[in-house]
Formats: sequence, C-alpha cells, structure tokens
Amino acid sequence: MAILVQKFGGTSLQSPASISKVISHIKQAIKNKYKLVVVVSALGRMPDPYATDTLLGLINQSTALHKRRETDLLLSCGETIASVVLSNEMQNSNIRSVALTGAQAGIMTTSEFTQAKIKSVNTTRLLNELDNHDVVVVAGFQGQTSTGEITTIGRGGSDTTAAALGVALNAEKVEIFTDVNGIMTADPRMVKSARQLKIVTYTDICNLAYQGAKVVHPRAVELVMQANIPLHVRSTYSTDDGTLVTNSNIKEIPDQLITGIAHMPSVTQIKIKNREEMYRLQSEVFKVLADGGISVDFINISPTGLIFTIPNVYTQAALDHIIKLGFNPQVIENCAKVSVVGGGMMGVPGIASKIVQALTEKGIQILQSADSHTTIWVLIHEKDLTNAVNALHDTFHLGQTVEPGIK
Repeated sequence: MAILVQKFGGTSLQSPASISKVISHIKQAIKNKYKLVVVVSALGRMPDPYATDTLLGLINQSTALHKRRETDLLLSCGETIASVVLSNEMQNSNIRSVALTGAQAGIMTTSEFTQAKIKSVNTTRLLNELDNHDVVVVAGFQGQTSTGEITTIGRGGSDTTAAALGVALNAEKVEIFTDVNGIMTADPRMVKSARQLKIVTYTDICNLAYQGAKVVHPRAVELVMQANIPLHVRSTYSTDDGTLVTNSNIKEIPDQLITGIAHMPSVTQIKIKNREEMYRLQSEVFKVLADGGISVDFINISPTGLIFTIPNVYTQAALDHIIKLGFNPQVIENCAKVSVVGGGMMGVPGIASKIVQALTEKGIQILQSADSHTTIWVLIHEKDLTNAVNALHDTFHLGQTVEPGIK
C-alpha cells in the first residue's frame, strides 16, 4: 500500500473551521489512493484548555524524577485528546479512522522523562490498522519505555514523531502542515521581502532550523534525510505545495549561494579572560554549567580566554556558577545570533566580507563571529536584529526568485 504521513500542529486543530481544512487535506490524500498516518499536536496554544503550556500550568514544575514522570503523564493528554477529536470528526465525515496513542502506535523511547528519544518503532499494529481503516491518527510528542512508562520527546516532538513513523513505514513522503505556506528565506514577520522556498536541501533546512527558523524541527529533517524520504512543509489553509525538502542531487534545486537567514534572539554573551592554565578555564567552566543544566552555544576558545553564549533566562544562574569558580566574567545581555545559511557558499570567497560590509554600513556592531562550510554566524545587539536580518537578506538578493541551475 502507498502510505503518506501527515502532521498537523495545534493551530491547525484549534477551531471547527481549521479542523475542516485539515479534513479536506486528508480527503484529497485518500482520493489520491493513499493510506494515511496522521500525527497531531495538542489542540491550540496557551491559553486554550488542552494546549501543552496550559496543561503544564496545572502543576508545579520540578526536576525531581517522580515529578517529571508524572509531568509526562499529564502532557501526553494534550495530544491524546487531539487524536480522538480529529478521529471523531473524520468518522462524522464518513472517513474510516482510528486514534492511537504513541505507545499504541509502537513508538519506543528512552527513559529520560520530558526529553526522551525515540529508539524504535514497531509498525505491526499500525499496518494492521491501515488494513482496516483509511486513516490512523497518532498522538504526537509521546511514546513509552520498555517498562511501559509514558514519555514525551520534547518541544517539536510531533514533527519528530511524524518523521520517525514515515521512516519506519517507508512512506512515500511526510507532510508537515503549519499556519505558514512553507519555509521562507527569512522570518516574514521581520522581513517584508521574504520569499517562499519552493525546493531546498535537507542540509540547508537542518541548518536553518537549528539556528532559529521554527517551521520544522531539525531532528525530523535529520530522520527523513537518512532515509531519503521527501518532506513537504505546507499550509493547512492552502492547497499550495509549500516547500519540498529533498536531497541535493535533485536538478530542480536552485544553485544559489545563500538559502536563507535565521536568527535567535534573547541570548547573553559571556567572556572570561584567562589568568591561569587554559585547561582549567575551559574544563571547569563548561563542567559547572553542564552540571547546572545550562547549554552553551557559539563557543570561541583561544589562549587569551573563552567566549560563549547562553539563553538570557540562564544568565544569573550561569554567573553564579562561574563566579564561585573564582573567575570574573564580562557579560553582554540581550544579544541576538544571526545565521547566514547556504550550501552554495562552500568554497566561495567573499561571503564573510559581504556580511561584515552589510552590517557595518548599517552601523551594526559585530560582537562575535564564526563559520562553517555552509553557515556563517554573527552575534549582535538584539536592538539591531531587524535591521541586520533585512540588510543581509537584501545583500544576498534573497527576495528574488532564483531559477534552477542559476546563481
């Protein structure tokens, strides 16, 4: 049988009108002779009563093991409710449908409550249900351990669920439906000239997602990339094809230097000058932050010291840890990380020069920079973020359509 996996986010299920759009996409897929596995997120967003953050607000959050176990029991309810609601609406529309929890769908995870990883998918029941139904609705974001404990797999987990099911079922493609019409060259709320990307590589979308673009979770892209399964990012409210994410061997992918600009606001830069042996500085600082559950990013290490960034919300906690070690950190709060992403820049000189020139002409101070073969990052003051993203978007002419094979 030809299997299609579709994922619908919470905003796609928050009203009767939006649910009717979801059902229209499902009906079209059935008309195209697909058997469907439909993955759903919790209904709506806070303060909607069954949204994930609303459910989380019902309890006092804690890192204690038993509390995290029970937190997962609570949070899994949001997607379970959504799966039953959508399945019921489909049955009312004469679509043969059945709802399953992540555990019932065969999703096995590790035992890290609230941040579990998918280990395997047993497709036996899914395939049996597809023999008897047109659509199987699966609660995203969740699974179970080998001992039967319910787990959730972190923010963006429904995207990851859809990708994992697509890979396990050898689906023809995975479709991620959102409230925007595909992946854009930059955040359209910030850049008016942002353009929809019709087709793009797995690698570029992974890089954009990891650097702050929020349309699709990067782990989902990694999973389908490994299995070479096409991924479509589409709008629930349109019949447009959206953005196709596929491998770099497809001739239709435009041969362009830069694919898009991503950004990550609300970060703090911490700089520590080296007074003693370098090994003590980096090892002790990173260890104490890791022990405190604080993730660091944008790391520059040199003989003179150490520079890195953390989310603003962890600034005080990080400083407390570092000062206790005897270091005197320099801090710049309210920064933003801007990333220029594109597989086409590999081996091409002058990209960094264009970035520096574009920002300098706008009077934007670069606090830190780094690069890889396909991404260049700069750290700036957050107050300059909108100007910086627009300047870089204009510099690389990302508002203009690029035809396949043309730079």
